[in-house]
Amino acid sequence: MGWKRTIRGLMISLVIILIGAGAGLSALLYFAQDRLIFYPQAAPGVLPHAADLAIEEVSIAMPDGVSLRGWLAKPATAAGSLPLAIYFGGNAEEVSHMAVLAARLPGWALLAVNYRGYGGNGGSPSERALCSDALVVHDWAIQNPGFDSRRIVAMGRSLGSGVAVYLAAERQLAGVILVTPYDSLRAVAQRHYPLAPVALLLRHNFDSIGRAPHISAPVLMLAAGRDSVVPIGHARALFSKWAGPSTWREFADAGHNDLEADPDYWKEIAAFLVQRN
Repeated sequence: MGWKRTIRGLMISLVIILIGAGAGLSALLYFAQDRLIFYPQAAPGVLPHAADLAIEEVSIAMPDGVSLRGWLAKPATAAGSLPLAIYFGGNAEEVSHMAVLAARLPGWALLAVNYRGYGGNGGSPSERALCSDALVVHDWAIQNPGFDSRRIVAMGRSLGSGVAVYLAAERQLAGVILVTPYDSLRAVAQRHYPLAPVALLLRHNFDSIGRAPHISAPVLMLAAGRDSVVPIGHARALFSKWAGPSTWREFADAGHNDLEADPDYWKEIAAFLVQRN
């Protein structure tokens, strides 16, 4: 019977080890999740410039006193009120580089604002802060006579897709462009950490799929077939729940971070914006 006691002892030890490992992982995820989700980048060393664009730096004050630095780019020869795309970046993105890419948006202005804690901005990023800041950025834009308030589009990449979806749920938009989007951060985290009680630990859920059935704005979703960060099934799940007109574009050979390299990437975005004119 000694061998039975030995096996029983090994099983108990294994269970204890697994519980301990699970508890350790859970503690790590809970206390380190801000660092796992948000990767603030430093302020740009060189200000964006393009010969065919008028680019200006803007500062938008938040109700708590934090000012967010951003860049507004529009065609150099533009006159009158322009349609506007508001860009929300990824979790490790400093967004000033987007200003020079406004030239790829025919006849549109582009506003890219760094999150709090990013690009030298004050404050600390969180789901609540990023989403509430997005509302302020949008409302700042519609009060600007240089923009056509009926033609404002939110564009979000990766983490920023959740911010763009939140904005679309709270404000009337002409359209939404989502690049490598997810259904919820909780679902993505659960896929990467299957043994952890993610639902109990996560403070930043970004529940896009819960908001999608209530959004009537047209959406363009650009998904990467080889996305290992946000596997494409998460984008498909979000797409299936979108209430408004929806367009799906899949780049089969692209990964999470190289979607823009495909020559059709900007063509799809430009075509979507033309339909909003």
